[in-house]
Amino acid sequence: MEKTNYASNLIRTKSDQLMETMAAALAAMKSPLSSNEAAAATGDGSGPESSDNLSRIPSRRLAAASPGRSSGNVGKNTHIRKSRSAQMKFDVDDLGSGAALSRASSASLGFSFSFTGFTVPPDELADLKPYSDDDVPEDLEAGIQKKRLQTEPTLPIYLKFTEVTYKVVLKGITSSEEKHILNGVTGSVNPGEVLALMGPSGSGKTTLLSLLGGRVREPTPGGFVTQDDVLFPHLTVRETLTYAARLRLPSTLTREEKEKRAIDVIYELGLERCQDTMIGGSFVRGVSGGERKRVCIGNEIIINPSLLFLDEPTSGLDSTTALRIVETLHDIAESGKTVITTIHQPSSRLFLKFDKLILLGKGSLLYFGKTSEAMAYFSSIGCSPFIAMNPAEFMLDLANGNVNDISVPSELEDKVQMGNLEAETKNGKPAPSIVHEYLVEAYETRVAENEKNKLRIPLPIDEEIKSKVCSKKREWGASWCEQYSILFCRGLKERRHDYFSWLRITQVLATATILGLLWWQSGGNNPNELQDQAGLLFFIGVFWGFFPVFTAIFTFPQERAMLSKERAADMYRLSAYFVARTTSDLPLDLMLPLLFLLVVYFMAGLRMNAASFLLTMVTVFLCIIAAQGLGLAIGATLMDLKKATTLASVTVMTFMLAGGYFVKDVPVFISWLRYLSFNYHTYKLLLKVQYEHISDSINGVEIGNGYKEVGVLAAMVVGYRLLAYISLRRMKLHPGA
Repeated sequence: MEKTNYASNLIRTKSDQLMETMAAALAAMKSPLSSNEAAAATGDGSGPESSDNLSRIPSRRLAAASPGRSSGNVGKNTHIRKSRSAQMKFDVDDLGSGAALSRASSASLGFSFSFTGFTVPPDELADLKPYSDDDVPEDLEAGIQKKRLQTEPTLPIYLKFTEVTYKVVLKGITSSEEKHILNGVTGSVNPGEVLALMGPSGSGKTTLLSLLGGRVREPTPGGFVTQDDVLFPHLTVRETLTYAARLRLPSTLTREEKEKRAIDVIYELGLERCQDTMIGGSFVRGVSGGERKRVCIGNEIIINPSLLFLDEPTSGLDSTTALRIVETLHDIAESGKTVITTIHQPSSRLFLKFDKLILLGKGSLLYFGKTSEAMAYFSSIGCSPFIAMNPAEFMLDLANGNVNDISVPSELEDKVQMGNLEAETKNGKPAPSIVHEYLVEAYETRVAENEKNKLRIPLPIDEEIKSKVCSKKREWGASWCEQYSILFCRGLKERRHDYFSWLRITQVLATATILGLLWWQSGGNNPNELQDQAGLLFFIGVFWGFFPVFTAIFTFPQERAMLSKERAADMYRLSAYFVARTTSDLPLDLMLPLLFLLVVYFMAGLRMNAASFLLTMVTVFLCIIAAQGLGLAIGATLMDLKKATTLASVTVMTFMLAGGYFVKDVPVFISWLRYLSFNYHTYKLLLKVQYEHISDSINGVEIGNGYKEVGVLAAMVVGYRLLAYISLRRMKLHPGA
């Protein structure tokens, strides 16, 4: 009995101490105290000890508390204890965005929303406190330590959006029809909170996220994590984040500081164990799905954004991994950031992790508010589950109009009993359309107006911060030359595995060996021997014209998703990417032809001197980069692999037939075709290199001085690439771009 009383007294004492600490925090909100006064209020008597106890209370538990101003500066890699909401408001309509962001919609697009941001001046950072090594945050409910992100302070932004409307025009053969995707969606999210956008497929949640994230019209400052994990499979985790840091972080930072930031993000996201593991892909073993998603998140938080948008970050993950991802989002939010994410069908544990919820159905708002109050709201309008259900599953059923296991309000039951056939289904339940209308009407009459009134409250505007956040001036993290250098090195590392695979090397060596055996020491001066060698030279030109075309075709269609993602994030200039992408292949493109010629040239007994070998190598190299340019142009113009390979097959076949070996006398009306063929010009150059000392005409082909052929091939190298660049420049890299 004494032990029981002792334990009870101990628990009561701890509870009293906790209540005193909480009371001191609330008192600090009403009347700011000095650090000594706050310490005295807790009853501990020791200022530092009291401050330490207060700092151990999670920021989410003390959202209203302000423990007093900190005298120290907040450096890098520190926690923001709480985001203060004050100081700044601005509307997108005021930023000169024009009718695209006004409430008046155009014929093809109706879209309006207002955007409000808050920031904290440096001298007002009263509640920003870094963690020390022995100040580890503790979850009071679970009683366990929780890892938090050591992120830098940001400008906290409060995001609000009112009456977001979006519609598209579906053009038919005889008429056009407008389709509404979003119908007047309103909501808000504060710094330190995670807002979930939930709804069934086709409800408009991804469209809403894209609008808020600046992926449709005007860009929004912040990071955007796409649903698909778009990463280079042959780069390691560290390489991926390091390249992102070097491209995206401000140019005022040194390379060492940028690389250190990448390492910090690796440890913040718990990726240290796999930092030297390749990302992997469909045919390459790499990191797990959860680790891939964290790498994608790391690519965005590496720039320390105030806003973070995520499109279904838990898609395709098991419940445990999905829970870890959402906990990571909470850690990011608690560092002072505003997080908005779409979610499809979370588990019950996952659902309750979100601070706020927007439930959409057919583009209309069915609920906006705290996640913890969602079930109570639907119960208040007469919708409750008959059986124990996951809250998310229950709400998705409602959004779909499926009320089989859900009680319905009496007014809907009356419609069924009155025999309204449009409102009745086979099982006697209201039709989904009737349920949807009821939910929309219930929200608009009970909740919507109150929420809109809250968002209309004016806030003081800090013009200096407004101009800083709203600045449309694009600032690159690296100069053009630095971008080219970084992208060139990244391209070499990514594609070295493809070029130096044993399969490709074996293919080239086997082909070279077969050719060498078939034309073994075929050199000579009589016409028959020269004609045989001419066939070998023509095949060399065809072989190294065929390979590069079909390799280059895949370049831009395969990298379109990556290019779209990185260009949307303003990581680099398109010109820097294009030049780096096309030149990073050149060293690798030269290795295999060199290996090929070392085998064929000497086995076939071609002209034995160093100058002839080097000129042959240069000619083949010109043919390769001209053919590669053709493949790049076809791929970039069509951006469809099936169409591109079909067109390339016809083009390469035509160039081969017009190459001057198969047909000697070409009709005049189509003779111009041979001058478009890189095979023809390569063939003439190879004949000149090998036989200019023997004859002026070989196998019916006139051997000139070679300058015209070199000029034409050089023009093809530049012209095809220019066409590819123009096609990329005109292409919409992401929807709405």
